[in-house]
Amino acid sequence: MVVLSEDDGGVRILTFNRPERLNAWTAEMGRRYFDLLEEADRDPSVRAIVVTGAGKGFCSGADFADLTAIRSGDYADEQDPRPITFPTTLRTPVVAAVNGACAGLGMVHALVCDVVVTADDATWMTAFSRRGLIAEYGLGWILPRLAGQAKAMDLLLSGRVFTGAEACAMGLAARAVPGDRLLVEAVSYAKELATQCSPASMAVIKGQIWGGWQAGLDEARDEAVRLMMESFRRPDFAEGVASFLERRDPRFPPLT
Repeated sequence: MVVLSEDDGGVRILTFNRPERLNAWTAEMGRRYFDLLEEADRDPSVRAIVVTGAGKGFCSGADFADLTAIRSGDYADEQDPRPITFPTTLRTPVVAAVNGACAGLGMVHALVCDVVVTADDATWMTAFSRRGLIAEYGLGWILPRLAGQAKAMDLLLSGRVFTGAEACAMGLAARAVPGDRLLVEAVSYAKELATQCSPASMAVIKGQIWGGWQAGLDEARDEAVRLMMESFRRPDFAEGVASFLERRDPRFPPLT
């Protein structure tokens, strides 16, 4: 299987599984990955998703066999109708655990996850300008919002290699950790989401953040008031308060 799936408590771990190619992206991988994301999002036992790569790479970008076929006009694989930004549309939080090479399209896949944890020595690069390409799949929109225009210009124009530690310092990752601790740290974080946080609240918060990047402050404030009124009526609110007062772990209901 080009993408593996396993469960660890309420966490679904998805692993890109082409280690001999540093998990270079293919259409087959994309279909399998998005199918597994959909399955996880529908499964009430799954409260968080972790995405990582087998071997020494997270995802090294588009497979060169595909790029060569595109260049020669021989590429015929059917395009998946789900966009690259598909993870942003899920209700379930998705945590990227960037364990190694994270380049081009692989970098896009990392940054459309909700939270990024990276190995401090992972190698990141946009790569596009060095392949005669452009900032693909919305990366020219995402990068300035995460890192600021100056850093986004640097990374996209130069296509230079930078480390996970630098990615974290620029705001592309929430934390950078030693590589041998990466998956443990990412899964531990995801388990905290799975056991301590309301699935309904996390789903709404995802929508607020991913859907609110183009909203003004007044619009975002008014929408938050509406969503807060709705949250008061959900059982998650009663359980969140009760578990705090009773000094116990919450028992939030699954998404339906």
